Amino acid sequence: METTVLDLPAPVAPRLRRPGWRDPRLLAGVAMVAGSVALGSWAVRSAQSTVPVYVARTALVPGDRVEPGALLVQDVQLGAVDLGGYLRADRALPEEVTVLRVVGAGELVPRAALGDATEADVRPVAVPLEHAPSRALVVGARVDLWFVPEPTGDASSDGSAGTGDAAASAGPRPLAVGLTVAEVDTPDGAFSVGGASTVQVLVPSDALADVLGALAGPGSVDVVPVPGSGG
Repeated sequence: METTVLDLPAPVAPRLRRPGWRDPRLLAGVAMVAGSVALGSWAVRSAQSTVPVYVARTALVPGDRVEPGALLVQDVQLGAVDLGGYLRADRALPEEVTVLRVVGAGELVPRAALGDATEADVRPVAVPLEHAPSRALVVGARVDLWFVPEPTGDASSDGSAGTGDAAASAGPRPLAVGLTVAEVDTPDGAFSVGGASTVQVLVPSDALADVLGALAGPGSVDVVPVPGSGG
């Protein structure tokens, strides 16, 4: 039996066309590359951008006036901190503002630490020291005030305290705690025996009468630093 073979045309391979500038895939690739370059450039510029911010030259304590002489300018990178809550040096310094809480030396000045003078309900009181001041007694440190009664009366013949020591038997008592040191006055030679130093502490109004009464009466007032709050 004879088989008939059909003569079919050979398949022709399709010709590849070179993509033109109007090819959507090429345009999308160019757009992606351009966007990546722009985003990288923006990130580099943002990382290098800085804003001048005020920092405290020395410790600022409640009641201090905010003046240019008490401040330094430091450039801070954008994004490092939330600069909205701090005093920026590229803007006018607020007038008639007072420090309401301690701002440490070299610390960025927070806006929340500033306000009207009437909001600072403390008064500076000078407390004389009978001994050399501790190294922890620095401006901005926290201290407690203790009253030490003056011993009175004579000892009895058997060596026990007489009845006149009733006041002293109560022992030392706290006058006010958690106060802020506003100033430390240490004259020359105050660290030697007999030297006289004075510490100004900020006393709240409600404790003022007790502190002043203790300073004026018999006995002594001692300034006790709070550990970790000073130098």
